[in-house]
Amino acid sequence: MAKKPKDTSNSQATAKGGAGEQQKRPGRFKQLGMVAKVVHKQSPKTIPTAVGIFVGLVALSVVGGLVTGGGWLYWLSLGIPIAFLAGFIYFTRSAQKIQYTMLDGQLGAGMAVLENMRGDWSVEPGVTATRQMDVVHRVVGRPGVVLVGEGDPQRLRRIIGAEKKRVARVAYEMPIYDVLVGSGEGQVAIADLQKHMMKLPRNLDKTKVAELRYRLKALPSAVQMPKGPMPKGVKMPKGPKPQTR
Repeated sequence: MAKKPKDTSNSQATAKGGAGEQQKRPGRFKQLGMVAKVVHKQSPKTIPTAVGIFVGLVALSVVGGLVTGGGWLYWLSLGIPIAFLAGFIYFTRSAQKIQYTMLDGQLGAGMAVLENMRGDWSVEPGVTATRQMDVVHRVVGRPGVVLVGEGDPQRLRRIIGAEKKRVARVAYEMPIYDVLVGSGEGQVAIADLQKHMMKLPRNLDKTKVAELRYRLKALPSAVQMPKGPMPKGVKMPKGPKPQTR
C-alpha cells in the first residue's frame, strides 16, 4: 500500500489514542459486511452471481468425482476452496468497479486511489492547487516522480508545468511523469489510474528512490492560500506533512 506522510504531533498523545483507535476500527468480517451492503445496494446481482459461481463449481466437482470414480468426497475437498476463491475474486473485482464508479467525478478521487496502491509508493497529496480546486498530487516510486492532477486540464497543465520545474531542481536527471485524471482525451480514467501507474517503467532501484525522497524533502510547500473568495462548502487540500524517523 502507498506510504503517506506521517504526522509529527506529540508522540505521547498518539500513543494514548492508539489503543482507542484500534478498538474503534471494525474487524475484517464487519468490514466485509459493510462492503457487501454497499455492493448489494449499487449492484443487486453481484452477490447472487458470486454465490452462484461458488455453488456451480462445488456441484461440478461432485459430478466430476462421480463420473471419474475418483471419490466425490476427494473432489469436493478440492472443489470447495477453488469455488470459494473464484466467487470471492468475482465479488472483490465487482466491488472495486463499483468503488471506482462512485469515486468518478468527485474531488479527491485520484488521491483515494493513489493512497491505496500496492507497492513501494509514497504519496504527497495536494502539493499544489488553484482556487478553482484543481489539485496536483506528487507520487514517488520506482518510475521516478509522477505528478497526478485532478481538475480542469488547461489549468492543470500550467500548474503541473510549474511543479515539474520545481521538482527538477532537486530531482536532477531522474524521470518526472505527469498524469491527468479524467475522461477526456489524453486523460486517465479513475478506474484505470492504478493500472496506468503500475505500467510506468521501473527506472530507479530502491537506493535511488530513497535518495529521491530525501531530496524532495528539501522542497518547501507550494500550496498557498488562494486569492479571492473560496467556493462554498469546499476546503483546500492540505499540503504534505513532514515525516518522522
